[in-house]
Amino acid sequence: MEAVKILVLWGCFLLWNPLTQSTQLYPGIKVRITQKGLDYGIQAAMEAVEVIMKTNGIPDFEGSESLDFLKVDYVDYNFSNIKINTFSFPNISLTPVHETGVKILTNHGSTNISMGWEIMSPLLKDEGGATLFLGEIFFLGLINLSRSDTGHPTMHLADCYVQVGHAHISFSGELSALYNSFAHPMEKPILKTLNKRLCTIITDQFEEINANISSLDVVTKFSEDAVLDYSLLEPPEITQSSIDLQLKGTFYPVGNFTDPPFQPVPFTLPDRSDSMLYIGISEYFFKSASFTYFTTGAFDITLTTKELYKHLIQNSQGIGSLFSQIAELYIMSQPLMVRILTTEPPMINLEPNNFTLNIPASIVMMTKPKNSTEEAIVSMDFMASTSVDLAILGQKLICSLSLNRFQLSGPESNRSSIEVLRFENILSSILHFGVIPLANARLQQGFPLPNPHQISLVNSEIEVHKGFLLISTDLRYAPLWRKRYFEG
Repeated sequence: MEAVKILVLWGCFLLWNPLTQSTQLYPGIKVRITQKGLDYGIQAAMEAVEVIMKTNGIPDFEGSESLDFLKVDYVDYNFSNIKINTFSFPNISLTPVHETGVKILTNHGSTNISMGWEIMSPLLKDEGGATLFLGEIFFLGLINLSRSDTGHPTMHLADCYVQVGHAHISFSGELSALYNSFAHPMEKPILKTLNKRLCTIITDQFEEINANISSLDVVTKFSEDAVLDYSLLEPPEITQSSIDLQLKGTFYPVGNFTDPPFQPVPFTLPDRSDSMLYIGISEYFFKSASFTYFTTGAFDITLTTKELYKHLIQNSQGIGSLFSQIAELYIMSQPLMVRILTTEPPMINLEPNNFTLNIPASIVMMTKPKNSTEEAIVSMDFMASTSVDLAILGQKLICSLSLNRFQLSGPESNRSSIEVLRFENILSSILHFGVIPLANARLQQGFPLPNPHQISLVNSEIEVHKGFLLISTDLRYAPLWRKRYFEG
């Protein structure tokens, strides 16, 4: 099953599974697989095919042939327990066919098979084991990629031609010397039967792959508050040099798959082919995340005296002794809480080489004197403007914030103006040394990037364009079964 999943993911490159009827017109994410990516992908796919074939084997088949050289009218035969031992297709290619599908071509393939056999004829009845070598295997097929009604991708083998040019069988058992003496004439009917049946066998494998695709639940639970939907909006777009996938790329609150009250803006990927894979992530992707977390209240935080002391006192070396005195006076003298509430979804802006996040919020600083209820010291609105730095770690896009500007508006206070000014200074430090580090710690979980199972992104570069991010990357295939057997 593991190998089947690998092949599914390479064949379609992504898994998709929509949960609702969407009104979304344009994608939040675009993925382009170049010819370079297909050339590398086929290597990994063939390894997965080998694992599948070795695991599943070939279905039993039976037939009847006349052996004129032995003057036998018929020999009924049955080959069972057919297992592939070795599998080699050194010359194989995938080529996009414009608006049609992907052509797969291989020649000079070979395989070594072990099997059980049983024969019955008027002269004898016997059974045993045998090995079969097949060479000069030629395969030409056209794979149509589409989208099912449920939003899953589908792969259909539209054209199939298989020709096995050479076969050599070697029998084992008590009478193996006798059987091997006339093995050569038996190879012709074996080739005839195989060439007749192989396309059916391959087509059945595609049906099995489609069944696996339709059963996989691939909506990513991003956090306790949000899920991320990578569903396929349209059938893959196939050109002569690439395959383009248009993915929904929308965040939703857990259990609520209502689309956000805004639509993605169309964007175009640059015409490039140096990398195996290009991923375009639109402003909409981040806006839907911002809207989802605002809706669920995930942006709202409360910092206690203990947390403030940790972030402020321990990080106050750059502020100077004055701030330390203020912090000690107002924070440690009595229990203090700081509540920060976003008043609107944080605003995302992607411009060339510039990714900013503006956070409109309000802050309430409160104390709780002994034997008394909570008392608000200062309440004010503010706008925090931050820059977003980007990196790819593992399979995820990691964002980190740095504070650019901090604007206060209209404090309401029960304290003197001097105390308000002191708390404004403290508030600025709370954002620098408390809120921003806390937000960055949460952002370290990263945004999962669309990539196949057991594939690593390497040589990755990130560019900020107007309205979208562009990730250019190559791929590295590292299947779990290879790690188990070759890396201990």
